[in-house]
Amino acid sequence: MRTLHTAELLVPGPGVAPVRDGAVLVEGDRIEALGPFAELAARNPHARVRRWPGVLTPGLLVRGADTLLERTYYPDDPYETAELGSDPISGPDALDALKMTEARWGNSARRGTQKLLSRGVVAVTGRFAIPAVRTAVVRSGLTVLPPAPYEGLPALDPLAGRESAADAFHGALEPGAPARFAVFAVADEAELLSRGATTCVATVIGGRLLHRRR
Repeated sequence: MRTLHTAELLVPGPGVAPVRDGAVLVEGDRIEALGPFAELAARNPHARVRRWPGVLTPGLLVRGADTLLERTYYPDDPYETAELGSDPISGPDALDALKMTEARWGNSARRGTQKLLSRGVVAVTGRFAIPAVRTAVVRSGLTVLPPAPYEGLPALDPLAGRESAADAFHGALEPGAPARFAVFAVADEAELLSRGATTCVATVIGGRLLHRRR
């Protein structure tokens, strides 16, 4: 079934003019068309419509995800937060004290991938050595890319330290491309960069809605 995802501003990608009241038409796991919502809706009267507040952009890319998921532990809320707190735990001494097992790393990675999806992330770079973590990442739907150079420390928010929001985009939105995008409750790219990826309200990968803010 075709689905029209529409937002107040559509940003197809770097160097492409934004479209006010734009939309992306998705069929299966691919983008069929994009442009003004009114035009696409008129041509596809039977398409399901999902209306989102804010800006619809390409999904985001996080670099150094192996550090975020294999050298950072995410406490299980609410079962561990009373003892460990809610903040991610990293550092050799702190992790040694947790007596981490492969199963525990896998559970933590599942929570970590949910945090990434909730920030509009659709792809990560890194090489995962722990099988349970690798399985969690693959099952999450995130695209895994080879390790790549990056500056600074890895962060759950791929916009942190960027000069522009477009620097964190993974690819561009165009007909025939994978249906892989995110929506943020902001007015434009400048506000997205300022407020960060926690403003994400929806993440779509392969045409599937994998995160929706409740």
